[in-house]
Amino acid sequence: MRPLTTAGAAFVVLGLSLTACTTRADTSPRPSPDDVVKAATRRLTGDCLTRRGLAPPRPGGPTPSTIEQQRVTAALFGTGPAQLSLRLPTGHVVRAHTDGCLAAAQRRLYGDQVRWFRTSVVVNNLGPEATATHQSLAEVRARHRAEITEWQRLRTHAVDEATLLLTHHR
Repeated sequence: MRPLTTAGAAFVVLGLSLTACTTRADTSPRPSPDDVVKAATRRLTGDCLTRRGLAPPRPGGPTPSTIEQQRVTAALFGTGPAQLSLRLPTGHVVRAHTDGCLAAAQRRLYGDQVRWFRTSVVVNNLGPEATATHQSLAEVRARHRAEITEWQRLRTHAVDEATLLLTHHR
């Protein structure tokens, strides 16, 4: 067996260190798309509340007064009559505001809050619709193929936006 030269030894060490780096990077858990969007939503809503002079809620943090909680809730979810509304085949009506910090985060992440509201409400209620209409889930999904496709497109946009936000934010 031939002894390694200095250059050969350096090459082996470099190869092992690159392999170790690659192995570590490949085995580290990556956040799910849901976690990425949730983290970006928390960041955006927290920044929005801060700009409005309010303290974003923090798990384990001090409990704000009732009045402060009401102010945060109004800033986060909006006030007055809901501007968005959709009646489901189940008879339930889902409503949302367009003026709160959450609405602003959705506009930023999904690109179109109104379209996201409508498609996500439909897609998130396919099971209840199947039950209410006495149809199979496959039949209901087939009927809502356009909404499912739009939901996927908007969701992909949100994951991309959230990833950019979280990797390039301040």
